[in-house]
Amino acid sequence: MIKAGIIGGSGFTAGELIRILLNHPAVEIDFVFTTSKAGQPVSDIHQDLYGVTDIKFTDQVNLEVDVVFLCLGHGNSSKFLEVNDFSDNTKIIDLSNDFRLTADSLFQGKQFVYGLPELNLDEIEKADYIANPGCFATAIQQAILPLAANESITSDIHVNAVTGATGAGTSLSDTTNFVWRDNNFSHYKAFNHQHLGEINQSTRQLQKDFDQEIHFIPNRGNFSRGIFATVYTQFDGSLEDAQSMYKKFYIHAAFTHVTERPIHMKQVVNTNNCLIQLEKHGTQLLVTSAIDNLLKGASGQAVHNMNLIYGLEETLGLNLKASYF
Repeated sequence: MIKAGIIGGSGFTAGELIRILLNHPAVEIDFVFTTSKAGQPVSDIHQDLYGVTDIKFTDQVNLEVDVVFLCLGHGNSSKFLEVNDFSDNTKIIDLSNDFRLTADSLFQGKQFVYGLPELNLDEIEKADYIANPGCFATAIQQAILPLAANESITSDIHVNAVTGATGAGTSLSDTTNFVWRDNNFSHYKAFNHQHLGEINQSTRQLQKDFDQEIHFIPNRGNFSRGIFATVYTQFDGSLEDAQSMYKKFYIHAAFTHVTERPIHMKQVVNTNNCLIQLEKHGTQLLVTSAIDNLLKGASGQAVHNMNLIYGLEETLGLNLKASYF
């Protein structure tokens, strides 16, 4: 059995990670670390796990664990690793943005691989350290990387995407409390969201001469979880050309599926799937992408990466049904 540790155990992504790993046939949770809740049952915070597990939070870290998942706020993973020296045999999967960019990927002699399986499958399988992609970044990259792989991006890309309230984490603020969020909608960080760095990086990895702009408007939705992204750009080919291109790019992808039917978010919530649908409007190709921000956009993708590192079946522990009704 793979012994797993979780750092930062009280947040939304940690809760989903615990839920997945408790049902993963090849994994045993060794510890769930948090200093603020040490000694409390995990189910006191992640109440969907009541009656499922008797694990308690701890403030002790096993530095010899097989794999550790860092579910910490951005900027905190590097600080944590500076004072916690894990064994050379410990695989590290970081869910923050600390190591996603190439400039930040080498840390204390550890080379972090960008963990988007549809892009870096071979590298992930050989990696010891993974930088898990961001949630918006995952949804948007799935929508545009097939175009980049075929060097078909010839004009600016326009993105409008909405995320659920869980994307903001568990800390309350003026824009995350129920009264503000309920029956409300707003945009934030227009054109300068932090995930643009990794999106541009991955796009240039496939299309070396990519120098167009990605105009990204992130939105807050009045629902709990999920991301629904609409992306459009100029495309000279036909709709059939685009569909063939996307289906070929994702032919071996375990969780990304291209459909010719219109998609909606309920199809993917509570799963590790990404659905892609294409339309052609004049010279514009419209690509719609939908994921669960906590699973494909975070914890599910982290477990997918772990499966790849250990040579397990990609879908092991991740055959989850959508919360459709």
